[in-house]
Amino acid sequence: MAEKSKILVIGATGYIGKFLVEAAAEQGHQTFALVRESAVSDPVKGKLIQSFKASGVTVVYGDLYDHDSLVKAVKQVDVVISVVTFQQILDQSKILDAIKKAGNIMRFIPSEFGNDVDRTNPVEPAKTNFAEKAKIRRAIEAQGIPYTYIISACFAGIFLPTMAQPGATAPPRDKVVILGDGTAKAVFNLEQDVATYVIKTVDDPRTVNKSLYIKPPHNIYSFNDLVALWEKKIDKVLEKTYVPEEHVLKQIGGTPPPMDFMSAISHAVFIKGDQTNFQIEASFGHEASQLYPDVKYTTVDEYLHQFV
Repeated sequence: MAEKSKILVIGATGYIGKFLVEAAAEQGHQTFALVRESAVSDPVKGKLIQSFKASGVTVVYGDLYDHDSLVKAVKQVDVVISVVTFQQILDQSKILDAIKKAGNIMRFIPSEFGNDVDRTNPVEPAKTNFAEKAKIRRAIEAQGIPYTYIISACFAGIFLPTMAQPGATAPPRDKVVILGDGTAKAVFNLEQDVATYVIKTVDDPRTVNKSLYIKPPHNIYSFNDLVALWEKKIDKVLEKTYVPEEHVLKQIGGTPPPMDFMSAISHAVFIKGDQTNFQIEASFGHEASQLYPDVKYTTVDEYLHQFV
């Protein structure tokens, strides 16, 4: 049995970062979390950092913008996972510089998640962000750094508690707004499951220089199907308002940031169907639940049950 790789998570205290750190430790990897020293005094992040330490994670103090600290951290591991924010996508070039300097990294997983940026065509402002992610992809490939791109689709914790209803704090009980005609299919995955699948890839030769699509069959739903499932759970028919695409585009243009970004993502997902309108081919990727059938993932049906 080969020794498991050592993993560094950059962006460890962020939304998805904490799940990746936990999954790496749980799966028996020596895990390192890069955090800024200022994060320790933050009441939320400080508590999270303490929980990392308690689970045996090595906390490394450094910064994306401090080259020496980044190189020092990278030299201690075999795999680097980046989960920097969408505002920092192009700054991942600094991680590539550190990886090149260190010369020891066996796999790099850039901050991607969401949609496949090479197979989607969103409107602004998401268009610019996706182009930045694609630019980092091309830089990784040009430098010959072994990679895996993670296509996680929609995070369940962001979309499902409100069924993507603007301003809502719970799933709808009376009325629901549906973008477009509601027939485009999307994918909704629990954050912990996404993290489990990501860590599974790091020592898997099948995922080198490939994309991992997290598209388990029981988590693929059109919005109409999602509403029908919810109606069945609460035993009530909701009043439905369908918003035509042209109205959605106007709304995006008149929405202030960062909500305009989220609206543009919703347009790509729920109207254009960009998560499901292509076939995964072995030449460029694999589907996670097929590659790792041993993982018991949480289905949309199971997830929604907590809100009934």
